[in-house]
Amino acid sequence: MKFELKNTDQNARRGKMMFDRGEVQTPAFMPVGTYGTVKAMTPEEVSEIGAQIILGNTFHLAITPGTEVVKAHGDLHDFMHWQGPILTDSGGFQVFSLGDMRKISEKGVDFQSPKDGSKIFMGPEESMQIQKDLGADIVMIFDECTPYPADKAMADQSMQLSLRWAKRSKEEHQRLNNKNALFGIVQGGMHEDLRGESAQTLIDIGFDGFAIGG
Repeated sequence: MKFELKNTDQNARRGKMMFDRGEVQTPAFMPVGTYGTVKAMTPEEVSEIGAQIILGNTFHLAITPGTEVVKAHGDLHDFMHWQGPILTDSGGFQVFSLGDMRKISEKGVDFQSPKDGSKIFMGPEESMQIQKDLGADIVMIFDECTPYPADKAMADQSMQLSLRWAKRSKEEHQRLNNKNALFGIVQGGMHEDLRGESAQTLIDIGFDGFAIGG
């Protein structure tokens, strides 16, 4: 991925992200295709309304239709007949949203499948492998989305875990020789100093881009 800054106006800026599969003018609206489809729309209709990039969800795609089914078609672009760039969420948001169906450890997260109740484990390494198999143009690190509200001690503990997972995500991304972009995700809850620490640590680790975590 390459990024070109086009214009600035005080703190606002307009740019262009360039991928092998096309360009994305920023700021951009990103339709959500959790299971590999934008609800009630064909890929052609999504393109016609001006969408340049689509978001898919690693956790849900790994369950339905399953990574092997997607790979049988080539990758997620081929599976959903979308030839523009795709960003995949790492599955980290499900660490937050499936609170009653998961258990967090240093290694990763044990989930209970929302589909059939079976046990699923996902950590940074598993997330990086799935996102590589999906062929995502932007791969997101595996992280924990800090709940709200969270006192400073809780936010710090969650952020430190996410930073350790960020390092493991990058190491696995490199081990897999994935040439597509890898983005870090800033955490730290509502605490400005923690957010600053998270951002600086991610910069030091080194990523292609950065997202603002919830």
